[in-house]
Amino acid sequence: MIGITGYGGYVPRLRLSRQSAGQANAWYAPQFAGRKGTRAMANWDEDSITMAVAAARDCLGPAEDRSHVRAVFLASDTLPFTERLNAGVVAGALTLDEDVEALDMGGSQRAALSALTQALARARTGSGNVLVLAADNRRTRAASAQELEYGDAAAAVLVGQDRVIAEYLGAGTLSVDFVDHFRAAGEDVDYHWEERWVRDEGIGKLVPRAIAAALEQSGVRASQIDHFIFPSAFAKMDAQLAKACGIRAEAVVDTLADGVGDSGLPHGMLLLTHVLERARPGDHILLAQFGSGAQALVFRVTDAIGSFKPARGVSHWIARGAEERNYTKFLAFKGQLALERGMRGEQDKKTALSTAWRHRTALLGLVAGKCEVTGSVHYPPSRLSYDQGEPLQDTQKPHKLADRAARVLSWSAEYLSYHPAPPHHYGQIDFEDGGRILMDFTDLDVGEVDSGTAMEMVFRIKDIDERRGFTRYFWKATPVRVASPTSP
Repeated sequence: MIGITGYGGYVPRLRLSRQSAGQANAWYAPQFAGRKGTRAMANWDEDSITMAVAAARDCLGPAEDRSHVRAVFLASDTLPFTERLNAGVVAGALTLDEDVEALDMGGSQRAALSALTQALARARTGSGNVLVLAADNRRTRAASAQELEYGDAAAAVLVGQDRVIAEYLGAGTLSVDFVDHFRAAGEDVDYHWEERWVRDEGIGKLVPRAIAAALEQSGVRASQIDHFIFPSAFAKMDAQLAKACGIRAEAVVDTLADGVGDSGLPHGMLLLTHVLERARPGDHILLAQFGSGAQALVFRVTDAIGSFKPARGVSHWIARGAEERNYTKFLAFKGQLALERGMRGEQDKKTALSTAWRHRTALLGLVAGKCEVTGSVHYPPSRLSYDQGEPLQDTQKPHKLADRAARVLSWSAEYLSYHPAPPHHYGQIDFEDGGRILMDFTDLDVGEVDSGTAMEMVFRIKDIDERRGFTRYFWKATPVRVASPTSP
């Protein structure tokens, strides 16, 4: 049996109020002033890599040993690096073995489904589990429909042969150069074609062909589908497709448009992981996505579905949302609004690549050293341990900190230096079983932390060398939160 053995997702905490964005631009685009709901909004220190890491951790959970993951496929149309293996950065943050296969994919909205089919084919060879990740953090033009419709998110699916929770039954693929939108190399914003043409000639004619092929290969009738997933920013497009293909109306899955928005390339996988949280044994799932043609996959939920739970799950990420009504913050976080930084914000942030390489495990994976003689934890790790006044040499073994419980020892919040999201919160973090690091805090509100506050680690952007176009990553601390069911 080949199929999904684990899943996870990630939705940023911030949710931009569509009403606030519409009102800010009402002088120019009054047609958007009454829009309701929210859309997921990445923090300034989040991108496709950091969101992919968050989704992967949701899928894999806290684990000392992740050697069962033998490949990482990262699908995204907004990868921060054109020539640097983005999936390699993710693999380092997850402390995967260095002999893992890593691959970047993109180029169409259905690239995540293509990555998933490639992972299924690889898993059939019995060469280990494949971690499929999808993430997007798209830019739009101010006062555009896309600005309100889009959202930022990531999803993760683990594919293999052991303890399969959703068996893969078949797929259908159609690769044609139907251009509904495009983005040229070097451009930040997509160019979109007329909506009616895309709906009628594109989605309406191409997607049913992929769905029919997937149903035929899987041997499943359209009437047997219990969960039909088709992400689209076009209202009721999924319901129209279901009717055209003979799928029951009650099988159509909510696209999360009101609270999260359309996250683009990862949205199909995000909805899949959301469905798996509540799916029952025997359920049939049909996942389809449009882009440069269309692709559809069919899964059958197995009796093992109850044996797996993500660390948080998409439902948790949705429930913990915090509404953001400051439209200019959204523009600044997307890099579309240049704010005055002052002289303190003029530093050259060139990264020493040689130093980054030598300390890659400590920086990307947040791996400390634990002395085998005294039990003391040292970060960064080194060949020398200083305990009880006596230095010891070569007694430290790798000790992962990213998934360990932590608390604030001391902290500060200040406006003196430039920070993209003032005030700048940082402080000393003490880890359970030892280890102390001075680090930045993120995703918090003023007054939310104090000495003793429980914190957890998140992989984020440390800073960006804008002169050379290099992004540096590190770990930050954020408060441990219990999701509120009343959150957006």
